[in-house]
Amino acid sequence: MNTALAFVVDGAREMLRGGPAYWRWLGLLGALIAVGLACYAGQVDQGLVVTGMSDQVSWGFYISNFAFLVGIAAAAVLLVIPAYLFHRADVKAVVLLGEGLAVAAVVAAMLFVLADLGQPLRAWHLLPVIGRFNWPVSLLAWDVLVLNGYLALNLAIPAYVHYCHYRNREPVLKAYFPVVVVAMFWAVSIHTVTAFLFSANSARPFWNTALLGPRFIASAFVSGPALIILLLQLIRRVTDYPVQQSVIDTLALVMAVSLQISLFFVLAELFTDFYNESAHAGSIRYLFFGLAGLSKLQPWIWTALALNLVAVVLLSVHRWRRATTTLNIACGLAFVGIWIEKGMGLVVPGFIPTPLGEVFEYSPTWRELGVSVGIWAIGALVFTLLAKASIAIERGRVRERIAPGAALTASSAPR
Repeated sequence: MNTALAFVVDGAREMLRGGPAYWRWLGLLGALIAVGLACYAGQVDQGLVVTGMSDQVSWGFYISNFAFLVGIAAAAVLLVIPAYLFHRADVKAVVLLGEGLAVAAVVAAMLFVLADLGQPLRAWHLLPVIGRFNWPVSLLAWDVLVLNGYLALNLAIPAYVHYCHYRNREPVLKAYFPVVVVAMFWAVSIHTVTAFLFSANSARPFWNTALLGPRFIASAFVSGPALIILLLQLIRRVTDYPVQQSVIDTLALVMAVSLQISLFFVLAELFTDFYNESAHAGSIRYLFFGLAGLSKLQPWIWTALALNLVAVVLLSVHRWRRATTTLNIACGLAFVGIWIEKGMGLVVPGFIPTPLGEVFEYSPTWRELGVSVGIWAIGALVFTLLAKASIAIERGRVRERIAPGAALTASSAPR
């Protein structure tokens, strides 16, 4: 069998090998995906009318999750930089797992866009040449390019490194380091372009701020490390893969500083909008205090703010940040807080009130929630399978099988 094909086959076999707990986890993800597919089938059959979206609020829960997941994908650069630029062996041992998480996050983000399109056949418009790609005029076309490019980069680098280890060879750094450098800049670009996608909507003053790009990057460097920290601890607990505490400590410190910066950006926007309040501040007033007696998003944003404030306190105290229990609590609080702030707290209020002054509220329907659960489960499944194969290759349990005759020839060759 061809070596490259054997590499793929052996990796796939490893993904399908595991104990009862592993199969129970896959079974749970499969059930959630089935729920998501059932809800999506109903949406395709009846149209987007089954969602809470409307002509007034055309982006809702799907795009909220999309914006959040792009940040999770971009945060993989926090492992790539110390691993390849500063040659930290402890980080290099887990960087491939971080890139696997980036792949899973990009896949899930793209699926949320597909769900938001309504009919899946509309996706052909996003394809170059055969569709109406409108590149380079359309920012959406740029977003498609950077997401697909980032997905390809995070598949190519681990594939090369794993393939070398599979063949009992050390990867040649000079061969893939240029790709690593491109991936570093690309990670920042995917979230920057996503921010520009929002701020380019001139009719939505809530998004027309120069701080939107920096806010996206800062919040991504909170939610991404939070998830990576929790996943690395889980991997260290359920597998024999070595995850050094120094990696977690580094990510926690980055997360603490990034959350402080993110909250400062929020404070700066609140001061600017409310101190010189004008008609364009209607969206932020609706978000925090309600408007015309309507305030569905008010509990969301105040909850997010409270979660982030508690998390930043826990992370800013050195003793609490180094303690596993309080660190995990802070990671959970910050992850949920940023998910709300960057999703329902950013996407939806951009449409309320409308340019005509209408206050038309939005809340996700059970179908949207069902589809979203299914997509998150697909992302979790992709990461689980990639991590399973990655750990097996790096621990030496999956290696190229050499025929006895070839091994004998190699051993008897003159040295």
